[in-house]
Amino acid sequence: MSLLVKICGLTTPEALDAALAGGADLVGFVFFPPSPRHLGFEATRRLAVRVAGRARKVALTVDADDATFAAIVEALDPDMLQLHGIEPPARVSELKRRFGIPVMKAIPVEAEADLASVPAYAAVADWLLFDARAPRAATRPGGLGKPFDWRLLRQVETRVPFMLSGGLDAGNVAEALDIVRPGAVDVSSGVERAPGEKDPDKILAFIRAARAAALNRTSAA
Repeated sequence: MSLLVKICGLTTPEALDAALAGGADLVGFVFFPPSPRHLGFEATRRLAVRVAGRARKVALTVDADDATFAAIVEALDPDMLQLHGIEPPARVSELKRRFGIPVMKAIPVEAEADLASVPAYAAVADWLLFDARAPRAATRPGGLGKPFDWRLLRQVETRVPFMLSGGLDAGNVAEALDIVRPGAVDVSSGVERAPGEKDPDKILAFIRAARAAALNRTSAA
């Protein structure tokens, strides 16, 4: 499978257009009020129209209730739900049944012990996402620009593809891909000039760097 690139936390037409022009495979929208990337539903509708089938739309939530999911589905018509909270495997299964949309479950990683939940989530999710575990005092579980020890994922084997996130940017994505063999990479803060403020040039640079690294990896195989 070719490497997929996801640009997450998009909030403006300019940033979204840069991601689409650069050839991002997935574009992510955040529905979590504490995040500087949180979107309201009217803004979501306006951005969703611009995607026009050029990329898959991903809705990121954190322990959201069913009413919130229903509103997100109505506004965005997402191609995937990204669960970034402490949702148990049963909740993953429930949401897949209720909304009929593929689900990606984020797993925070700091130490090898954090990977113990992988089999349970891999049994019910369509994708897994490995992100750096947030500090205890953090107000949100991701988008903090913090990497983790990617070597922890070298021995991970799952029945579903996984995405690598956490502290990625154009300068280190090649190293990450050299260490890990993910099906996709995900970036948010690594393409921003300030929290929640995407930089179109950084978006394009990240996509180019990820594509080049993936091509080099394939050529060397």
